[in-house]
Amino acid sequence: MYAVVVTGGKQYRVMQGETLRVEKLDAEAGSSVKFDQVLLLGDGDAISVGTPTVAGASVTATIKSHGRGDKIRIVKFRRRKHHRKQMGHRQHFTEVEITGIHK
Repeated sequence: MYAVVVTGGKQYRVMQGETLRVEKLDAEAGSSVKFDQVLLLGDGDAISVGTPTVAGASVTATIKSHGRGDKIRIVKFRRRKHHRKQMGHRQHFTEVEITGIHK
């Protein structure tokens, strides 16, 4: 069984037992979270698509850890104008493990 959930403005296809990184959630490591915005549920050939979400469906997950991603370097450069700007960014993330998909 799999599901498509929305969290942090992004959509993820998840299955039970899977570990993934999502946008930072405000909860402590070891606690459980519930994703209510389920767009699609699939179980073999049976697929139910929500309008826009599947009524009564939810996905539960356990928070494993919090962290920051790799540094991304942003360089803005204009030739012959004595203009050069460098910046860096590290995005926060939360690593979650999917524990259950409920209809």
